This record gives sequence, C-alpha cells and structure tokens, in this order.
Amino acid sequence: MNRILASTVLGIAALGIASAALADLTPEEQIQYRQAGYSFMSWNMGKIKANLEGDYNSAQVAAAANAIAAIANSGMGALFGPGTDKAVGDVKTRVKPELFENMEDVGTIAKNFVSAADNLAKVAAGGDEVEVSTAFGDLGQACKACHDKYRMKD
Repeated sequence: MNRILASTVLGIAALGIASAALADLTPEEQIQYRQAGYSFMSWNMGKIKANLEGDYNSAQVAAAANAIAAIANSGMGALFGPGTDKAVGDVKTRVKPELFENMEDVGTIAKNFVSAADNLAKVAAGGDEVEVSTAFGDLGQACKACHDKYRMKD
C-alpha cells in the first residue's frame, strides 16, 4: 500500500512539474517525452509478461506495476499539445489525427487506462499471480482500446 501511495505522490508531483515545464516544450519534445513514457511502460509490461510466463517474482512484478501506474498518473495527456498530431521534423508519431478530434472519448479511454494501471499496482502488491494475470489482461485491454482507435499501424 505504501508503494501505491508513493507512486501516486510521485505522479502528482510529476504532473505539477510537467504542467509547469510544458509551456517550454516544443511539439517535437512533447512527442519525444510521450514516446519515452510509453516505451518505459512497454518495457515494464514486458517484465510482467515474462514473469507470468516463467518463474514468477512478485517483487519484480510489483516494481514494474508501480512504474506503469506512476507513468499512467503522471499527466502524459499534457504531451498531446497543439502540433503533436503529426510528424515534426525528424520526430515521427503514430498518433492518428482523430485522437485530437475526439477528446471526450480519449478522456474516457485514458481514465480507464489509469484505473487499470492503478488496479494492477494494487493487485501486484498482494503478490497473487492469478490476480495479477487478470489485472494485467485488463490493463492490456485498456491499452488496446486506445491503440485500436487512435494509433496508426506500423
């Protein structure tokens, strides 16, 4: 429980810093930072998946789940500012322009994602592999909900 609280506090602090710093970020930087956040979440999702498919280490899973929840709560939505709907210079993005036209739907998807990430962190703290597997699947579905609608295929 202390880890979830710490992740939440860090997420809120990061949001405050991100909000203040956002004014100084170019569209290229916004795209790069959000891609870094998603890459870090993906790496942590991979760690959880590997644990679920192999030797389960509850400490590793909890750490990865806390990292995902912290990023999910960090206010990354602020990195989808004007001018980040398309490639800028050498910085590419796979975001579909439709994301910027459907903010209410995107907000709902984002809230569901944050909720699923928070739940995974909570469940992972308990250490039960079966519960983690279910919560991990729910988080994957929350990711997929956005990818299916608002992410271009490779």
